[in-house]
Amino acid sequence: MKLLENKTFAFGNTPHFLPAFVLITACFALWGFANNVTTPMVGTFSKIFRISTTESTLVPVVFNLGYFLMALPAALFIRRFSFKWGVILGLALYAAGTLFFLPAKAIGAFYPFLMSYFVMTCGLSFMETSCNPYIYCMGPEQSGIQRLNAAQAFNALGSVAGMFLAMAVHSQINAMDSQERLHIPQQQFDIIKDHDLGVLIQPYIFIGAVVLLIMVVIWLTRMPHIDFADTQKEFRTVIGELIQKKNYREGVVAEFFYTGAQIACWTFIIQYGSRVFMVEGMAEQNAELTAQKFNIIALCLFAASRFICTWLIRWFAPERMLSTMAIIGMVALFGVITFTDRNGLYCLVAVSICLSLMFPTIYGLALRGIGENIKIAGAGLIIALLGGAFFPPIQAAIIQSDVTLFGLPATNLSFLIPLICLAMVAWYGHRAYVRHSIRGTEE
Repeated sequence: MKLLENKTFAFGNTPHFLPAFVLITACFALWGFANNVTTPMVGTFSKIFRISTTESTLVPVVFNLGYFLMALPAALFIRRFSFKWGVILGLALYAAGTLFFLPAKAIGAFYPFLMSYFVMTCGLSFMETSCNPYIYCMGPEQSGIQRLNAAQAFNALGSVAGMFLAMAVHSQINAMDSQERLHIPQQQFDIIKDHDLGVLIQPYIFIGAVVLLIMVVIWLTRMPHIDFADTQKEFRTVIGELIQKKNYREGVVAEFFYTGAQIACWTFIIQYGSRVFMVEGMAEQNAELTAQKFNIIALCLFAASRFICTWLIRWFAPERMLSTMAIIGMVALFGVITFTDRNGLYCLVAVSICLSLMFPTIYGLALRGIGENIKIAGAGLIIALLGGAFFPPIQAAIIQSDVTLFGLPATNLSFLIPLICLAMVAWYGHRAYVRHSIRGTEE
């Protein structure tokens, strides 16, 4: 691999780089926390500010927009400077976004919070664009996918922590529902809103302080410097070279569909579970609470599966593992669609086990043979996360249509969307296996 010709960064042979590996891996947990502490806040903002659910969904829109807009600028920045400085700038923006929650609370309006989220996710975009290829480069290319899976396992742990903290926030917010809040006097509403905002910003202020601490430690720590054979190419030339590589091009497409499958399954597990439990006779609120518990179980299994897959990938071809897990996930989703009782929910939880391997494995496979273009290539794979904003609205439209087919409710039928997404992932895994293991090329 050209970018590793001048220096050796094999993790096992360079113990003095262990602090660097640990610190960068900690960053994976930080953005996992941010994503999963924020997603449940959509309904919370709707209550606190007495705004519509549609308006409150601007939170995930802004989240995805920050990722999308900043991936290429981040790649150009680390291309000009280094992975380390890309991580530091990402952490600085992340911390700034969280600390902006303090003046946003003082203003007491919704849109300053959106600006805080946008700044924060610009930082997350810098971090993901920097950390993923950095981990991939910290050693031989043949073990890059395993390193990525190991680091991404801690991303899953951060996600679980974020989910639990989000539940703690919900438990402390005033229990008055949205309809009751609409009919109380403005003065009383302002008092409740101020209290709820104080509760809501607590996890962000806490994580902001942690982020600043890690940023300072990374700044002061000796980090591996990755030498590239040529970083002076024109941006247009790099893009042209990347587009010509089928393995990379198809990897970006696969990452787009994978993200759509993951976000769709995690977003609508509450609706799916609530329908099942309400059919069983539960009240709506209890049904939602029970479905949320299944969501947490799914996320915990996702985290555990990442560690297991990181271990298994030492003995099995990552391309084969990717396509196999995608096919198993498709079978589980077929159960999600066809079962109308708890069996369907069990199948939906099982899908998360299959999803765990996919992001880092697709990412690593797509970077094979990229060479000195890896920084821009990493940005393209982060831009592909836009799939998480593209597919869920389509699934939501199917659910809201109340269409039925062969007696299956719309909620069940909507999971055809992630089924199609996983079919694309299986297709990429098979194509990558044929290229690498049969043809012996990374075209």
